[in-house]
Amino acid sequence: VICMVTDMVWSRVAFRTFLYGKAWFVFTLFVFIIAQSILGHATSTPEVRIAMLSSRLFIYVCSMGQMMFSHTRNILRDCRRGNLIKFGRCKIPEYLCQWQGFASLLLAVFLMVMLCMEPVLHCMQDNEGRLFTGKCAGSEDVRYPYSVVSAAAMLMYFLLLSDLSVFSTRVSAFVLICTRVVSEVALFLFGLTFFVLAFACAVSALEQDNPDFSDIPNSALQLYKITLGMFSGSNFDIMMDYPALMVAIFAYVVTTVIFMLNLLIAQLNCSYQSTYQDMLGFARLNRGKIVTETMPSVAKWRWQKFVRSLRLDERVEFGEGDIGLSGGIQVWEPASANITTVDMIRRFGGSTSPAAQWPEEENAGDDEEDRFDRMEKLIEKAMKRMSSGSGSGRKGGGGSSTGQGSTSGLEESGGGSVHDSE
Repeated sequence: VICMVTDMVWSRVAFRTFLYGKAWFVFTLFVFIIAQSILGHATSTPEVRIAMLSSRLFIYVCSMGQMMFSHTRNILRDCRRGNLIKFGRCKIPEYLCQWQGFASLLLAVFLMVMLCMEPVLHCMQDNEGRLFTGKCAGSEDVRYPYSVVSAAAMLMYFLLLSDLSVFSTRVSAFVLICTRVVSEVALFLFGLTFFVLAFACAVSALEQDNPDFSDIPNSALQLYKITLGMFSGSNFDIMMDYPALMVAIFAYVVTTVIFMLNLLIAQLNCSYQSTYQDMLGFARLNRGKIVTETMPSVAKWRWQKFVRSLRLDERVEFGEGDIGLSGGIQVWEPASANITTVDMIRRFGGSTSPAAQWPEEENAGDDEEDRFDRMEKLIEKAMKRMSSGSGSGRKGGGGSSTGQGSTSGLEESGGGSVHDSE
């Protein structure tokens, strides 16, 4: 019943409001991709520079401005209501404990940093005769940090876009499984870093002049390459001249590539199997959470229209021509879905007024049909026990009957001899 009600409210009320909110977010992401990933590498013409500056201004004003307003409102609301969570020695608003709120705050911070480091602003006074250019002597120090922050903001945009997986239960279940097995990958990376650090220090302590393993940072980088399969075969040939180094690298490969990677696969398999059983339930819970968060944004007239469309004041039919009670929702299903040979609805004649006394059921619990049904079930159980008992006792029964026959024969012969002697 809960799943049916949740799906009904989602498909007929909350879906449209949620889609409108995400449509604006998808549009801002599209504009951000055009400004940072497409126009940034196009030929620098006046039209391209104007389009790029217009796109960035749209992101700074509409997207970042909306996020800053939303976060300010949420922070003030949680502080006013006392919804603060203690994190170490300080307290943070409760909405930041959810990953969506924290990721949105990070995105707003990244956009603010991008605005402060905007290359076009640094080239306003030294644009070398090119209007709205971002490549000049004054922007050389900020262009690379600006690109790094821009890449981080792009990742935050796509991370927040994963909320769209709630449209499909299967996709939402897959996303939830991915988030639940991330901890296993984090444990693997922690163990891999430990072994990389240990072998990098050990290799640097060897008496060898291989340039790839000259110090700890270079050794750690090469060991990571070996684990990820990025280490070239020619470098392995060079290590043949250093037997001690080759033995150390061989031990590292056995420890990480053979043992730890297969251990990671086993852990992911076990974690997936344990989560797969309840993944659809988790997906439905996630959809229910989205519905409860979206409902305050639904217009009152739309909710009233949805309630009127349910027609809860009309009586529903148990079957064709069989009028039932009001306040229910009729759901059709195939006749072969749940086959029943006995009518589960008990019917009483007379008035249906709530003030009338409930009629007493004659022969309650002592009906002949009920007794025959119970007797039939008991007979079926006894027949099953007899059939299973006879099948398992056939082998033992043959041996016991032979022994009984020989014993009875001895008794008869013995009895006969005693009678004769007498």
